[in-house]
Amino acid sequence: MKYMFQLMIILTVSFAGELMNYLLPFAVPASVYGLVLMFLLLLTGIVKLDQVEDTARFLMSIMPLFFIEPTVSFMNTLGLVEGKVAALFIASFLSFAAVLGITGITAQMIRKHSGRKEDKADGSK
Repeated sequence: MKYMFQLMIILTVSFAGELMNYLLPFAVPASVYGLVLMFLLLLTGIVKLDQVEDTARFLMSIMPLFFIEPTVSFMNTLGLVEGKVAALFIASFLSFAAVLGITGITAQMIRKHSGRKEDKADGSK
């Protein structure tokens, strides 16, 4: 019964995300609305972590099963991308490098910014 209650909470938040996607005029996927909503519910304490943790862990453990269908679909349409493999590889590499670089720069800026606050609190600068 505990798992049914936890699943009901997760499905309710997912449904709320779908509803927000339908009602709001923004180009944001329903899953993102649901994730943000769940984050806010957990952050505010409206939903406690132990109210969803066990079922969430189970869903995370079976997550690879959800990627089987897209992978098979991609394999079925492999003929469409056959002559464009090099371009796809280059685009994937460039986007990976861009994300890696931007993430690194952002992390350095955050560390530098948070380091200044700590130094000022210590009175050393």
